[in-house]
Amino acid sequence: MNSLQTKELTLAYGDSVIIKELDLSIPKGNITVLIGSNGCGKSTLLRSMARLLRPVSGAVLLEGEEIAKLPTKEVAKKLAILPQSPSAPEGLTVLQLVKQGRYPYQSWLQQWTKEDEAAVNRALEVTGMEALAARLVDSLSGGQRQRAWIAMTLAQEADIILLDEPTTYLDMTHQIEILDLLYELNVQEKRTIVMVLHDLNLACRYAQHIVALRDQSVYRQGKPEEVISPELVKEVFQMDCIVIRDPLFGTPLCIPHGKGRRISPQKKEECNGAFRL
Repeated sequence: MNSLQTKELTLAYGDSVIIKELDLSIPKGNITVLIGSNGCGKSTLLRSMARLLRPVSGAVLLEGEEIAKLPTKEVAKKLAILPQSPSAPEGLTVLQLVKQGRYPYQSWLQQWTKEDEAAVNRALEVTGMEALAARLVDSLSGGQRQRAWIAMTLAQEADIILLDEPTTYLDMTHQIEILDLLYELNVQEKRTIVMVLHDLNLACRYAQHIVALRDQSVYRQGKPEEVISPELVKEVFQMDCIVIRDPLFGTPLCIPHGKGRRISPQKKEECNGAFRL
């Protein structure tokens, strides 16, 4: 079952076409990761799915309905997006930021409720931000700040969460913290999560479904072990690599050749075909 789809979707900035006649279905209840080289349209596609970018043609469908024709608050109750490097107004506390996630449920007739309060408190608890609720967002570390934004997104209580490079600018520890948090949300609450990630190995570790974009469309998609191969990395990223099995998780692990050190022909031959699922 798919709750988010694109049908013959074409996206462009001015005369520059980024995505062309794309048909894509996001598996419900899974973590889907979009991968591809810089400029291939990952973030553009994500923005379109969140109704932040109008298609040139085609449509994004949310639960079978064209998202562009749905009321804004109805969309926000079903779908939340965390853009890349979001910024908060100066002087905003974590609690005030997280409360912003409840805007779809506010109106002149319905102000702040016990349900709103419970949703905010739960989002703070799940993200481990309760003790930092009174802190200014600007005073937080990178990892803490990202957790605060994720808490705001969770407060929306949307079944679908879109995240554009949620680990950007974070060190290794905080990258794993954020991705572990999202993984637990998916496992425990069956949230549908769609992320743009640049790190192929983290994408393979956390995704149940990977979509590789190339030449304005989907080059390949499926489970990580079905998608990631030396041939795909060469075609999509123009990088030679070997792919082995991650010794901890059993997922594909890409080791790029690069030019940092010379690889002997014998070693290259030994490594070729080392990954077999």
